[in-house]
Amino acid sequence: MPSLSARRTRQRLAADAALLVVAAAFAVPLVWLLSASVDGAAGLRVRLPASPTGDNFAAVLTDEITFTPMLNSLLLCGGATLLTVVCAALAAYPLSRYRSRLTRPYLMGVLFATCLPMTAIMVPVYGLFVRINLIDTVYGTALFLAAAQLPFAIWLMKNFMDGVPTVLEEAAWTDGAGRLQALVRVILPLMGPGLTVVTIYSFIMMWGNFFVPFMLLLSPGKLPASVSIFTFFGTYGQVAYGQLAAFSILYSTPVVLLYALIARRLGGGFALGGAVKG
Repeated sequence: MPSLSARRTRQRLAADAALLVVAAAFAVPLVWLLSASVDGAAGLRVRLPASPTGDNFAAVLTDEITFTPMLNSLLLCGGATLLTVVCAALAAYPLSRYRSRLTRPYLMGVLFATCLPMTAIMVPVYGLFVRINLIDTVYGTALFLAAAQLPFAIWLMKNFMDGVPTVLEEAAWTDGAGRLQALVRVILPLMGPGLTVVTIYSFIMMWGNFFVPFMLLLSPGKLPASVSIFTFFGTYGQVAYGQLAAFSILYSTPVVLLYALIARRLGGGFALGGAVKG
């Protein structure tokens, strides 16, 4: 009979092996992406380039392929994210601060709305956009992206807002602040990490959304980068994997930069220690 320590060692080794397999499943595509972007004869195989080159990046760094779609994506997703965060904060505040028998059913309805498949509602949305002349408009598409992301943003924002003590808000009321001032000047600054999570999550979900802008934007000059990848596949008879890899790296750069700029706030927690004292 194997000893208890031997069984634990085998279990730990099996768990480590499983984690290594999962890590490899995520790492191999990234390795291919990096190597193919500097390989002039890139294919689907993962290999080190014989002679690294920057020709793939030079081929995609044009206004038509990269710069215009990236600018469209920044305007579309940035505006929709800002609208989502503002509306989510205003909607989460009464849900967090007021007690009502309707709060839980409302939150369950909000959570249910996040489960609706986008393909199930795009046909009536397309017909509505045609009727109200919002089809092929960037602001109309941004409104729909914000509305689609808003239910989950409200749910997240409400949970983070619950962690801010009401005593701080009451102190702001004593000093003459209104409810909106207390929300903007007290609650939102203290829930900075939560606000950051909602912002990053909303932006990433919109940045990678292909179906909505593909359906609602018709002009090639208005298409975001998520759709220009599809048009890139359709333009060439044979897929240029090296250029696709280079474009994918450029496409991922804004999200990585956004995370790097504000990720340090994620570990800060709620700075309530000094605020509650006294």
